[in-house]
Amino acid sequence: MPSTAALAPLPTGHPAVERVSTEILELLLPHRRAGDPDTAAPPGAFPVQLRQLAAFVAAGEPVAFTLPGFPCKSPNTRKVLGHLPDEGERLALGFLDRLCGRIAEVYSPGARVLICSDGHVFGDLIRVPDEHIDAYSDELTAMIAREGLGRLGTFDLRDVLGDLPYDDKRALVHARFAPTLEELRAEVRSDEETAALYRGITRFLVDDTAGFTGTRSALQRECRRRAYGVIQRSRAWGTLIAEHHPRSVRLSIHPQPVGAGKFGIRLLDHRDVWATPWHTAVLHRADGGWELMHRAEAELIGTLVHR
Repeated sequence: MPSTAALAPLPTGHPAVERVSTEILELLLPHRRAGDPDTAAPPGAFPVQLRQLAAFVAAGEPVAFTLPGFPCKSPNTRKVLGHLPDEGERLALGFLDRLCGRIAEVYSPGARVLICSDGHVFGDLIRVPDEHIDAYSDELTAMIAREGLGRLGTFDLRDVLGDLPYDDKRALVHARFAPTLEELRAEVRSDEETAALYRGITRFLVDDTAGFTGTRSALQRECRRRAYGVIQRSRAWGTLIAEHHPRSVRLSIHPQPVGAGKFGIRLLDHRDVWATPWHTAVLHRADGGWELMHRAEAELIGTLVHR
């Protein structure tokens, strides 16, 4: 039977700690965003996460998850409804809160997810105005409060560097934490996971660009250049989060392989493992399910609903 009581402080290797840590991981596994979907993924294949979970369980403390993401809406209006959170974010936030609630059923101290909104970190590279990113982040916080999602919190550059101009914030974070361009290019050449991330971000940047007057090949060259910058800044943001929240279990909205230091998690079901609420709209199907798709695609088969 699952343990529903907090454990008294115990060594991390204690059988009871290992059992509860495994039970928590088993709640995450059905929602895993896999970079290697054909690879077997039993709980024992995730030693990093089991070790991190065990540290919280052994201490009898709530599990702390950090999730970089929820940056801002895509600037491409053929993909999204606008620049503010909508039903996609509401459903995703509700899923994360319910997941923490399920963890509390097997481990009474429960869990919390800190959403580390990274829009300002690379807003200049994805061509989204900082005021739109602020509005998105503020509405996300308001949505969490309205929906009563008490197991969620938010964290962004304003919590780290206060009221400095955003260009200064980005420069400071990049200078302190980002890998060099040469290091990153070498990693893309040698590591398939990094190469897949680079290709995926390049594709997003191409799809999100509006009003480009040059050729398609020129746009692709520019987006490949910007993709390196996005990855540099994302790495920098991840390192900064780890510095501020060193014990947290790191979640990721990107697909992750078995055994990785980050656990990829699907916020909503979708056939495209790269799809997120901030790059799509939400279609409510006749069968009652929800599906992420580009706005232009959804408009062909559905009707816009205002709540």
